[in-house]
This record gives sequence, C-alpha cells and structure tokens, in this order.
Amino acid sequence: MPKATSRALKPRPSEPADDRGANGIQVLARAGSILRTLESHPNGLSLGQIAKSVNLARSTVQRIVAALMAEDFVTSNGPGQVRIGTGLLRIAASIGANSADVIRPHLVALGEEVGETVDLSVLSGGSAVFIDQVPGRQRLTALSSVGERFPLHCTANGKAILACFSPDESIELIEKSLAEHPEYALASRKRLTDELNDTRRAHLAYDLEEHGAGISAIGTAMIDHFGRPIAVSIPVPTQRFLENRDRLAERLLSFRRRVEPILSR
Repeated sequence: MPKATSRALKPRPSEPADDRGANGIQVLARAGSILRTLESHPNGLSLGQIAKSVNLARSTVQRIVAALMAEDFVTSNGPGQVRIGTGLLRIAASIGANSADVIRPHLVALGEEVGETVDLSVLSGGSAVFIDQVPGRQRLTALSSVGERFPLHCTANGKAILACFSPDESIELIEKSLAEHPEYALASRKRLTDELNDTRRAHLAYDLEEHGAGISAIGTAMIDHFGRPIAVSIPVPTQRFLENRDRLAERLLSFRRRVEPILSR
C-alpha cells in the first residue's frame, strides 16, 4: 500500500482583511457625519462639540478632522474651531455651476419678460444660498449679493426649497433654518406648514415682507439631475409686486415648464 506523503502548501498571496475594508467604509461614514454637522454650523464648531454631535470619541474626531484638513475639506478659524474648507466649497461650486450654466439663458429670458430681478439659489444646511442673479431693469429693484445666505422659513426661495421635501424632512430643515438665522422668528408653524402644502400643489411660494420690510417675492423650485432643489425667485418692491402678482406667477410657472425637463436630464 503506498505510503502517504505530506505536501507543503504554498502560501497564497496576501489579501486585505475584510475588516480593513469595513473600517475604511466606517471612516468615510464618520467623515461624512462630521461634514454634515459642520454644514449646519457655518461659523464652525470645536472638536468637542463635533464629537458630541456625531457621538464619537474626541480623539477619533481629531484624527478624522486632521485628514479632512489635509485635503482642505475643513479648516480652522480659531483655537479649536473647525468649519467647512475651501476644497469642499470648490467641489460644491463646480456642481452648482453646472446647474447654473444650464439655467442661465432661461434665467436671463425670465428677467427680460418680467423686468425684475431674478435670483437662483441652492440649499446649504439650513439656508438658501444665491449662486446667480439677473438684475432688474426698474429704477427701484431688490438686489442681494451672490453667495449671500437666506433663511428657508421666511423667504420665497427658501419655502420653495422646503416644499421639495416631505413634511417630516421639511420640519428638520425648518429647525436648521431657525438655528442658523435666529434673528428671523417663525410667527406660526401651522401657517408655514399650510403654505408648504399649497406650494407642493401649486409650485409657487411667497414672501410677503417676511424677510424684509417693503420687499415681497415669489419663488419656485425644481429638482436638478443631482437630486437637489434649485430655486428661482423674483423679489419686487411690495407695491409693484401686489400690482403684478398674477403676471409674475404666470411667467414663473411658464419658466418652470420650460426649464424643469432640461434641468432633470
């Protein structure tokens, strides 16, 4: 009977351990949580505040923040203060620019039709941020700077953005808006909820001197191909707004019908 012999086994090429990949995904998830937390606090947070918000050890947060800082995704604006960095803002701006480029000719055409200022804004944390503007032709117009942040709960563009979300999601965004813009109190939650329900049906949102005395506005929002809301609003001195409200609504809805199919491609 043949004698059994042992055969040496050749070692297989080393492969990454499964838990190493899982740990990498975990780090990415934690970095995402930190960035989302900072998005809601544009003035920055301390490492301890971030750790408490994301429920992680301060040492873990410190390591992840150091890695994000090396990529310029976060930066420090004082001792122990961390905020979103210019690297991440440049990435966000490139995405915003894509949608803005698509909309720009139609935005100009809308401005020509109504003769008023037309603003384009996107959601950032609890704010609507202007990324483009077509100035009006009237002697008295409403102008704001591109890059300026506006509350969601008391502006036409902000309400239009809120209406793009489910009722539960919009409540969370309203809380973020109130936290980021405490100078603008919410008069009635029920009234705002009713307004958002109307906006979801009619695709139009209004600001009747809620954000600023003497200025009213109408807005609408659409979902772009990145899955985020893009808002277009027309701010007008209140007396002229009331005289032209129906015409502005008609022109804005016509603009929406033209642009929405293009924007979602």
